[in-house]
This record gives sequence, structure tokens and C-alpha cells, in this order.
Amino acid sequence: MSFLAPPHNQAPRGWRKVFYVNWPLVLLVVAVACFGFLMLYSVAGGDLSRWAQPQMTRFGIGIIVMFIVGFTPLAFWRSVSLLAYAGGLVLLLFVLFFGSVGMGAQRWIDLGFFRLQPSELMKIALVMALALYYDWLPPEKVSRFGFVLIPLAMIALPAMMVVVQPDLGTAILLVASGGVVMFLAGVSYWYFIAAFSAGVGTITAVFMSRGASWQLLNNYQYKRIDTFLDPSLDPLGAGYHITQSKIALGSGGLSGRGFMQGPQSQLNFLPEKQTDFIFTTLAEEFGYIGTTFLLILYTLIMVFAISAAIKNKNRFGALLTGGVAATFFFYFALNMSMVMGLAPVVGVPLPLVSYGGSAMLVLLGGFGLIQSAHIHRPK
Repeated sequence: MSFLAPPHNQAPRGWRKVFYVNWPLVLLVVAVACFGFLMLYSVAGGDLSRWAQPQMTRFGIGIIVMFIVGFTPLAFWRSVSLLAYAGGLVLLLFVLFFGSVGMGAQRWIDLGFFRLQPSELMKIALVMALALYYDWLPPEKVSRFGFVLIPLAMIALPAMMVVVQPDLGTAILLVASGGVVMFLAGVSYWYFIAAFSAGVGTITAVFMSRGASWQLLNNYQYKRIDTFLDPSLDPLGAGYHITQSKIALGSGGLSGRGFMQGPQSQLNFLPEKQTDFIFTTLAEEFGYIGTTFLLILYTLIMVFAISAAIKNKNRFGALLTGGVAATFFFYFALNMSMVMGLAPVVGVPLPLVSYGGSAMLVLLGGFGLIQSAHIHRPK
């Protein structure tokens, strides 16, 4: 098979594609987004126009994009995968020199009517390019060292460009999602054991070097680690965000304080309450019951996406579906870990719930790719 030649499939055509849509997945995505609209209305103090209404507009556009992408033959997305990856690299390079600065980071391209975040596009473009690579590569070569270096370079290049912005959260997502695609493609688990061992060894060396002549980090960087491990060391400075987040999480209890009744969010003690820390607002107002319901919705989305990947006999479609599903999982897993103090605050939004345009549109485009792989899978 040629590297860019479309695989053979017997997909439905025309209006019949509607009957092949993974409708449970669509309904679950809509349900999560409605949850987000409700929370954005709450954190705005009952003001629909501030955050909820613009988010609804973006979601409406995103749903249209999802269906357009879904109804487009998978062979087309396969043929443009390398172009999407190359385009993502060009946009990341553009951001490094001409990007718009906000909140101490240079991550966006200001288009006037919309601020584009290329790193969000790269999350899906990377998955597409890796799925294409492993669809082309014969199975017996997947674990050969030389052929493993190529996808590692494909992952490392955009990740390093994103770290410079700086955007550690997105860089982590790129590495994690790329690693999942490699794992699903059948790369030997010994590579992952080696990578994990190297990571553990590096972390151990960082802590052991503290105070030694060969200290690996600066003192201020160790102070940041100390504050992450114990936010009470600097409750009004570096530890403020996570301290307020934990207060909100704990005050919700079983059933929450009530809709629009959360003191931490309504009285503006909680920072970035409409974006990175919106999960804590949900926990404060709806408690354990509300957060569990959202987790169930997320879990069901993962179940339907993974099921679609397993059933798909098209290798590119299966890897693409699995990669997009992994990206979605790491989004909400890292955000929830972050606001609970289990991971550093790295600025990752809660998917389909946090306020923002680029992340939502890219995720819905990713779900469109899952739909395309599902609709056009070999029967």
C-alpha cells in the first residue's frame, strides 16, 4: 500500500451516513457541554451573556464542524494527515516569533475576531500523523529501534516548541497522547518500561541533588516543588490557587452548597473559575453527586470511543480513534488532578466544560474524526 493511498473500505454514501453515526457518543458530548453551560452561567453570577452564551455559540459551530468532519471520507483525512502535522508545526513556529501574549505566556495567534491556539490543533494533528505512520509501517518493523525514533521525534518536536511558550500542560498532553498511539500500534512494552525507568531516575536524581555540589535545579525551582507538595508553605502566593481550590472542593460535601450558592466561586476567592478551576465550582455547588455524574458522562464517552476503536478493522481509523480518545482522557484526568492538588497547576481546561474556543472546537473536530472512522469503517 502506498504511504498516502487510501485504504479499501465499503462505507455508506450520501444521506445514508446519518444512520451510521455513533449517536450515543453525540448525545453524551452534548450532555457534557450542557453541564458546562450551566456552570458558566453560575460562575458569572447569573449573567448569560458573559461566558455561557459565547460558549453556546462556539459549541453550535463546533457541532456543525463535527458532523462535516464525520461525513467526510476517512481516506481524505488520511491523505491530509502529514499536511495537518506540518501546518501545526508552522503555526507553532509563527507563535514563537509573532504570537499574542496573555497571562505571561505566548500561545495565541490573534485573528481579530478569534484567538487561535495552535498547540490545541497540534494535539489532533499529531495523532493523525502517528496513525498514518503506523498504518503505513509493516507490523514487523513497529518495534525496531530506527522506526521507533521517527515517532519519538514527531512527538518531541512540537512538545519542545510548546514548552518554550511556556505551556507545560499541553506539552504533557502531546507526549502522553503520542505515547498511547505508539502503544496501540504495538511498540514493544520494553520501550515504555525504559522510558518510565528513565523518568523515575530523573526525578530521584533531582531530589537527591538538592544541596549538593551537582544540584540539578535552581533553589527557586525547588521552592516551587515544595509549594506544590505543601501549598500551606505559601498560601497567599504560589500556593493560593490550589489552597482555594481545596477549600471549595471540601465545602461541597455530598450534595453541594446549591446552584449559584458556592461562596468560593461567587465571592471570587477561586481564581480562573470559568476555565482551569471550573471543576471546583461544580464540586462546591453540586458536591460529590454532581462530580460523580460528570465523571460518569466522561467515562461513557471513553467507553463508546474505545469500543469504536476496537471494532474498527481499518488500522488508521482504529489508531486515530484511540489517539483522540486518549487525548480527551488526558484532558479531564490532568485537569481534575490539578485542581485536587495531585498534579502541578499547568493550565489544562476541563474538556467541553471550561470556557474557551480553541480547545472546544479542536475537541469537537477530534470527535468528528472518530465519527468519520466509525461511519466509513469496513463493513
